[in-house]
Amino acid sequence: MRLDNYSTPQDNYVRKYQTIDAKDRLVLRNIPKIDKIMEWEGVRVLLADTPRPVVLAAVRRVLDQLRAETKRGASAYGAFNETVVTARVYGELKKDRVSGLRRVVNGTGVVLHTNLGRAPLPEAVSDAITAAAFGYCTLEYDSATGLRGKRSSYVEALLCRLTGAEAAVVVNNNAAAVLLALSAIASGREVVVSRGELVEIGGSFRIPEIMQQSGALLREVGATNRTHPRDYWNAVSPDTALLLKVHTSNFAMVGFTGDVSVQELAAIGREHSIPVMVDAGSGTFVDLAAHGIPGESTVLEYLDAGADLVTFSGDKLLGGPQAGIIVGKRVLIEPMKSHPLLRALRLDKLTLAALEGVLSLYQDQRRALEQIPALRMLTLGAEELAARAGAVARKIRRALGSAITVRTVSGASRAGGGTFPLLELPTTLVAIAIAGMTSQCLEERLRSNEVPIVGRISRDQFLLDPRTMTDSDISVVIPALAAILAAP
Repeated sequence: MRLDNYSTPQDNYVRKYQTIDAKDRLVLRNIPKIDKIMEWEGVRVLLADTPRPVVLAAVRRVLDQLRAETKRGASAYGAFNETVVTARVYGELKKDRVSGLRRVVNGTGVVLHTNLGRAPLPEAVSDAITAAAFGYCTLEYDSATGLRGKRSSYVEALLCRLTGAEAAVVVNNNAAAVLLALSAIASGREVVVSRGELVEIGGSFRIPEIMQQSGALLREVGATNRTHPRDYWNAVSPDTALLLKVHTSNFAMVGFTGDVSVQELAAIGREHSIPVMVDAGSGTFVDLAAHGIPGESTVLEYLDAGADLVTFSGDKLLGGPQAGIIVGKRVLIEPMKSHPLLRALRLDKLTLAALEGVLSLYQDQRRALEQIPALRMLTLGAEELAARAGAVARKIRRALGSAITVRTVSGASRAGGGTFPLLELPTTLVAIAIAGMTSQCLEERLRSNEVPIVGRISRDQFLLDPRTMTDSDISVVIPALAAILAAP
């Protein structure tokens, strides 16, 4: 090693320190010590109801931030005085107290917004969730016999009643449902899938990867854009365990395309005594075509078409909690119930309580459409949305006057959650503007509210879509706008 090229850590520090402007070095030399800050009156007051290590960590974070700002030239000497530092420590502690998972006003118009929790639950299930959460419950207890019961027996019975299936099983999401089904009935054997259905769902989970994890062997057939019945016929062999049809969910192919229907696939399966499984993705019990949203088969229709198994999500078009649901033939579902994976993928008591409550609403479809928020939002009519938007605009004007510009404009909502990727639902939007403030700045300020208000920007307008807003949301929006107007 050449000594003339060797530099000590101290040399590196000096070299780095010399790159800082002399004025900034003066600022950094005058940073108060942590022990001194902890003795300041404003900081000592915090120790009365906040543990010392928590306050200490907040002080360190503030000093680190101020040092970084000084090196960028963004802080002056005054940034380290008692008033400023204490205020920033209070701000850090306030951030610590804000829950990571909290209520949001969804003004985006995306009904099943994955980032915002997908389907909001019906108010009708709140009592059941509360009872399960804050007391003991019959999770695995049969009160009729006094013996141990099965965790999801009532939910499974409801699913069979609603779909006409012989059996059902529930897990924590649809990817888990597919994984469990493939692991139980196709591990070590081939599963035939169209190339055009090898989809990637949110979070970069891909059907081939789930299949590989299950131990099943992927057998691709057809072309990306077209698959024919003969492709499945030619692929069947003694090693074939399953014919799988996957809903493309979050994308659509248009143009010169073609696929094999569930009826056609079921006929091939019967001819070769091979079961057919449909990964329905979202899954719905309601014929949405009757409400102006065509193109989505119901779970019952898949079963009637000859599918032996259908898997689908609980928190998308079903409008329930996150869950994966499998319905179909008993002979295929029973091995899943005894599979070791089921324990790892099973639902907790709160999710079961929510899912049971939502499924109970489907026993009366009219009631389901009225009380399940996702269904109600998706099926709202244009006239009602226009009336809602007008009412929101008037309330904002009455509360805030001419300091803010509010008007209604036509637009479109989205289903979201990987459903109906091409669907645009007509809506009326509320456009909000504040003089001297860009739409991007307004969006950021509303998003930073204690209850974040999430809208969207289009053509340099900040927009809220009443389709995905509740009546109580306006009581959050108005004070947030008032606070923005009052701020310097």
